[in-house]
Amino acid sequence: MRYLNSRVFGVAYSHFSTATEQLWRQGNSLRVPNLIGGSFIDSHSSDSIDVLNPATQEVVSQVPLSTNEEFKSAVSAAKEAYPSWRNTPITTRQRVMFKFQDLIRKNMDALALNITTEQGKTLKDAQGDVFRGLEVVEHACGMATLQMGEYVSNVSTGIDTYSVREPLGVCAGICPFNFPAMIPLWMFPVAVTCGNTFVLKPSEKDPGASMILAELAMQAGLPKGVLNIVHGTHDVVNAICDDDDIRAVSFVGSNTAGMHIYSRASASGKRVQSNMGAKNHGIVMPDANVDATLNALIAAGFGAAGQRCMALSTVVFVGDSKFWEEKIVERAKALKVSAGTDPEADLGPVISKQAKERVHKLVQSGVESGARLLLDGRNIKVRGYEQGNFVGPTILADVTADMECYKEEIFGPVLICMQADSLEEAISIVNRNKYGNGAVIFTSSGIAARKFQTEIEAGQVGINVPIPVPLPFFSFTGSKASFAGDLNFYGKAGVQFFTQIKTVTQQWKDLPSGAGVSLAMPTSQKS
Repeated sequence: MRYLNSRVFGVAYSHFSTATEQLWRQGNSLRVPNLIGGSFIDSHSSDSIDVLNPATQEVVSQVPLSTNEEFKSAVSAAKEAYPSWRNTPITTRQRVMFKFQDLIRKNMDALALNITTEQGKTLKDAQGDVFRGLEVVEHACGMATLQMGEYVSNVSTGIDTYSVREPLGVCAGICPFNFPAMIPLWMFPVAVTCGNTFVLKPSEKDPGASMILAELAMQAGLPKGVLNIVHGTHDVVNAICDDDDIRAVSFVGSNTAGMHIYSRASASGKRVQSNMGAKNHGIVMPDANVDATLNALIAAGFGAAGQRCMALSTVVFVGDSKFWEEKIVERAKALKVSAGTDPEADLGPVISKQAKERVHKLVQSGVESGARLLLDGRNIKVRGYEQGNFVGPTILADVTADMECYKEEIFGPVLICMQADSLEEAISIVNRNKYGNGAVIFTSSGIAARKFQTEIEAGQVGINVPIPVPLPFFSFTGSKASFAGDLNFYGKAGVQFFTQIKTVTQQWKDLPSGAGVSLAMPTSQKS
């Protein structure tokens, strides 16, 4: 596995091992290659972006801004591989996924270390990133059942009708930085096991995990050209949206990019599934279990430095909030902020200096708008990592719905606290927000929980569960401004997104000689 051993693992370990760093630098290049037609090919582009370790600012690798010719080559490779792959028995495609998931398990530590080095999250959280993607691969292993059609015999005299689910052709995925393994695994395993071929554009901020996964997939038996990777930024994204040979586009990321991709790709006739921003709320009732609720708020609010689309960034206290605020501050202060490789770290850095500055700006806007700053993590310093993009746990109280810090997705370790006099008012606050990824309630009351799950306007609902992301036999069901498209990721909806229905009506019967021709519209009574 040439790339896996000498390149991607070199990225992962370059901060720790001089010998491995030298191995990575063989050939005098840090540049990450494209994957086209089964071969790792260095880009001819002279332009590239540095991938920085967010804890140290060290250059980990360089991502080329691939040329349009290289993008076209990747699409051509996928198009060329499609006829053979779609006609490969589905049981064979499943077996590739079975082997793929085994290889991911065996390489989980290396994947996690690569993610921590490029993205910054703690090693434990990085392992969770890989594992949640692995669950989608496991789900794809049952594609023969998931892709079953329907059959009705004798719908009319001597006539049968059945439907089959067939692949679309070449599909594409555009990935964010916050889950370098999980999000690519939301996309290409389902797509290719359905019989499609794929072009993947990883985030330019942390491409290593995608490269490792691609090589593992090929080692598992994925044929040349079935999965291709092209690096870049806006130009590659727009090329994906516009290319006539790409039939479907999957995207996870910001609302600005997501709506651009949805509009542009849909206008060129493509299917699009676009998971975008969020402002997930947790309603805390007075009867909530204190310890369980506090632990849930801390973990879901500050885990991954708040860089999750399902981060529980906003809490609405029903009734008096003072008791809860004091306890949250106490527990948040106990969290350790450090490099993700520190085994005692609870949260690592945010992805970039620009992200850190944006978090600072939104927190300050809240203070200037009248919010109380219960805990300020903006000036934190981590010994030995003074150049890191660290933001400590930050808590704002008395936030109102008209404040910028509430309206914008902060995407950092910032918990916003609001108040409501009743469950009805709390539900109204959540439902007025434009986003609809997730919402949760903490309560001991079944009556309150049932009212909440019935009336709340969010795609994923948690009852005493802080991050209600379903396992892959369901689908990731974000709604409102958090999702554009009509078929969600993975689960049944994911299979439907990557397939199209063909309905076949067949008749086998002997006609008596001399039978006349009828031009009347055939019906079930007479056909």
